[in-house]
Amino acid sequence: MKDCCEVMPTVAVEQRRVLQIVLWINVVMFLVECGAGLLADSTALLADSVDMLGDAIVYGFSLYVVSRGSVWQARAALLKGGVMAAFGLGVLVEAVLKIVRGNVPAADVMGGIGLLALAANFACLLLLRRRRADDINMRSAWLCSRNDVMANAGVLLAAVGVFVTGSAWPDLAIGLLIAAMFAASALGVIRDARRALQRS
Repeated sequence: MKDCCEVMPTVAVEQRRVLQIVLWINVVMFLVECGAGLLADSTALLADSVDMLGDAIVYGFSLYVVSRGSVWQARAALLKGGVMAAFGLGVLVEAVLKIVRGNVPAADVMGGIGLLALAANFACLLLLRRRRADDINMRSAWLCSRNDVMANAGVLLAAVGVFVTGSAWPDLAIGLLIAAMFAASALGVIRDARRALQRS
């Protein structure tokens, strides 16, 4: 019986440790990517930086609910879904503004920062992978990280496209695909969170 009671505190400690690491990785990368996105005038980089900020907020809330039970964890997942949906909408608005302005992003900055962000998010994904089956809180955190890795790969693809074509369209296309991915993930996380809340 003693061993059984010790399992949950150990899991919670491990979850906190992992979430603290990925939280700080995302805070640092938000600052780096946002600055680079503004300098390079890149929709894809700005989209990814805003996602980093959203993830930092999400991981912070995930830390708060680690030991608070299934209702709080479902609420955290619901918040994550809302954040993902809001950022998807934000990227869409930024893409429309970019079409109006007609600016071409700097492919070299996109590529360099995209590689750095990919490395950071891949590290987060590996850290969260071992804990993703723990509960809805950790699974939704892992999904956020998986989306980030896919978005970073998209930023690199956009950088190559901008370099080859000299046009902003590859950047816009990838930015919009990232927004669509956020929306799809948001719907899935919100659906799972609502089911969890109904069961509670």
